[in-house]
Amino acid sequence: VQLQASGGGSVEAGGSLRLSCAASGRPLSYYSMAWFRQAPGKDREFVAVISGSGVGKDYAEKVRGRFAISRDNRRSMVFLQMNGLIPEDAAVYYCAADKYDGVSAHPSNYDYWGQGTQVTVSS
Repeated sequence: VQLQASGGGSVEAGGSLRLSCAASGRPLSYYSMAWFRQAPGKDREFVAVISGSGVGKDYAEKVRGRFAISRDNRRSMVFLQMNGLIPEDAAVYYCAADKYDGVSAHPSNYDYWGQGTQVTVSS
């Protein structure tokens, strides 16, 4: 599967962004999908994951209650709605696919990665 992330941009603290991840190739329902992020000088960190069916979801504690992950398998799309953004959320955001449809927070469990989209949050 090929992944293409988009929707990043620059917002003020308290603002919102909606990231999108477009997939092509095998039907997206086979894969759990996740968002990770990486800030300069820091390790890549888990943000949110959604199972292939869309039923299972999990979030990093840092974003729980502010971010929402969703998917549209018919359109082969995954979304990350980010509300209440804070400067600490600034990073490059990546979407990733797990061919075993796990619900994991570990980057090593993901087989396919998009190219990343930059999110900047000003205070």
